[in-house]
Amino acid sequence: MKALLVIDMQKALFATGNRYDTEGVVSRINLLTGEARDKNIPVIFIRHNNEEDGLGRDSDGWQILDELDFRPTDVTVEKVCCDSFCKTDLAKKLTDAGADELIITGCCTDFCIDTTVRQAASMGYKIQVASDAHTTADKPYLNASTIIKHHNFVWSELYAPIIIEVKTTAAIIAEM
Repeated sequence: MKALLVIDMQKALFATGNRYDTEGVVSRINLLTGEARDKNIPVIFIRHNNEEDGLGRDSDGWQILDELDFRPTDVTVEKVCCDSFCKTDLAKKLTDAGADELIITGCCTDFCIDTTVRQAASMGYKIQVASDAHTTADKPYLNASTIIKHHNFVWSELYAPIIIEVKTTAAIIAEM
């Protein structure tokens, strides 16, 4: 059984407007959540909690982006570090749902997405990263587009117990 993870798509992380292809990423995540719900695939929204970054629990910045199709019936997980599994109940929620395959989307490519992909692979989950449904911002030495392309390549070549597939949203939906 698959589960769709939507990581850190929160207002404070997008407040400066500097995330790469925000509109496109949000649109593709909405396509994935819609298809997942149609196929009875659990949709799990993961939120980062950190007062210093404007992500204090229940604050406006902590909320999921208004443009995302987030529903009260969606599962939520709260985290305090880049790894969506570290000190959270994500693994239990996945086990309870019978999920051993993950589709991973969200923000930020080079931090929370990368850390979660690697941890999930180490834990033996089959992983599909939606190559066009994760985002980040420019960094001092690399622009966001290059960071995203680099991570998509690295994940597709990563030695792990399970192969990590990096596919477009359209390809993932076609296989759902």
